[in-house]
Amino acid sequence: MSAAGSSGPEVRVTTGRLRGRMEDGVAVFRGVPFAQPPVGSMRLAAPVPAEPWDGVREAAEFGPPPPQSTMMGLATQIGEEAGANWLTANVWSPDLGAADLPVMVWIHGGGYMYGWSGEPTFDGGLLTRHGVVVVTFNYRVAAEGFGHFEGAPANRGLLDQVAALSWVRDNIAAFGGDPGRVTVFGESAGAGSIAALMAMPRAVGLFRRAIAQSVPAPFFTTELASDIARTVAGELGLPPVAGELARLAPQRLIDAGDAVAAKMNGMPHWGRAASAGTLFGPVVDGAVLPSVPWRALAGGAATDVELIVGHTRDEYRLFTFLNGDTGQITAERAATALRMFAPDPAAYRAAHPGADAERLYELVYSDWLFRMPSLHLAQAHHAGGGRVHLYELSWTAPGMEDVLGACHGLDVPLTFGNLTAGAHGMWFGPEPPAQATELSSRIRTAWAAFAATGDPGWPAYEPEGRSTWILDATPRVAAYPEDTSRRLWSGHTFDPLPLGAR
Repeated sequence: MSAAGSSGPEVRVTTGRLRGRMEDGVAVFRGVPFAQPPVGSMRLAAPVPAEPWDGVREAAEFGPPPPQSTMMGLATQIGEEAGANWLTANVWSPDLGAADLPVMVWIHGGGYMYGWSGEPTFDGGLLTRHGVVVVTFNYRVAAEGFGHFEGAPANRGLLDQVAALSWVRDNIAAFGGDPGRVTVFGESAGAGSIAALMAMPRAVGLFRRAIAQSVPAPFFTTELASDIARTVAGELGLPPVAGELARLAPQRLIDAGDAVAAKMNGMPHWGRAASAGTLFGPVVDGAVLPSVPWRALAGGAATDVELIVGHTRDEYRLFTFLNGDTGQITAERAATALRMFAPDPAAYRAAHPGADAERLYELVYSDWLFRMPSLHLAQAHHAGGGRVHLYELSWTAPGMEDVLGACHGLDVPLTFGNLTAGAHGMWFGPEPPAQATELSSRIRTAWAAFAATGDPGWPAYEPEGRSTWILDATPRVAAYPEDTSRRLWSGHTFDPLPLGAR
């Protein structure tokens, strides 16, 4: 398995020896299997630990992306050849000889529909220079990971994450990391996954700290998830049974999901899930995921996990832009959004008397989809006896204030410091502004300090003062800035989405 004449740092993990690469003084290992390939008889099944290998395994290239939606135009090369393993991890270590470096494990987003750890934005080279070991990994998404099919375990994507974190626990010491100081961090669906992991008995003890960036609201009842699964299987003329669907090429199943997602507006019985365009997500099945995170954390499910949670100020503006809706939102569309998502549409209008239709539309989507789920997670964790720190990103890239603002996803390149990499480069251009570089450094420093000590550098959240780190050109600590929304949503509960019109 080793290449003649190759050289690079070597480590031994539980399954064998690995040879990585030195890149700017950082030891990097890519494409390390943490589970067996979920193909053949293991298709649509729970992950199984990776098998040992002989010799030295080269760990220079990322593993293939898992099968995933291409609706966002993000076509990827999917490993469908026999034995292809989508379940691989990548490690960046500043010091293989260390014994107790804090560990940061990234869980990518992508609406539970797409995403890959090989995305250039997620390169851990800069972040690891803050004295942490950085890990990224793939997990199954879309129908492969979250389709609720008969005969398949629920939440396979979450089970993949548990398998990856178990691999970290068992192997990270070989890379200089401390298995007792693991911090999971992630954005969007990655943050929703982290919230789910905090509520999952199978994940207990696998991480000590968590950073959840823009937690999404959608969690599914089994009734809704089963109905969606029947519809996806129906696109293929098959019953929603794992044994039948596993015989198909993975991309056929993914394409069927995309076909259903493209016509979700015609599924009023899917309620908020259809209005939000959310086809897949964590399912509250009572076994893998016993409860929605807000209820579980309020009940003390993760009291021993220290948490950072927050959101961007203008979350939904990215989707308004990507959908071609900027400047196109009518009063009728705003009214429909308020009826679907607002706790009290009349109160919403009264609280924002100067807001036009587009502003109301973006506010209610931002609040329901990301801002209030994130705030309520902080409140729930505090109520359950946990320690939590709250933040809001309000900085906007120069020239983008009126187009994207402080939109969803802006925090991801700032978190890793890769400001010109991949699709995220659209925010910063070929020469990132000095403000972005400085803000990124502040965020990385705070996240790494939290991973090391549990203290990110600003006061913990409490319900009276509601201390919040406001990430702007000059960061500051102040009371939670979205107080109007906080009050409007104070009596709302984020329950799993039901099968029904609302």
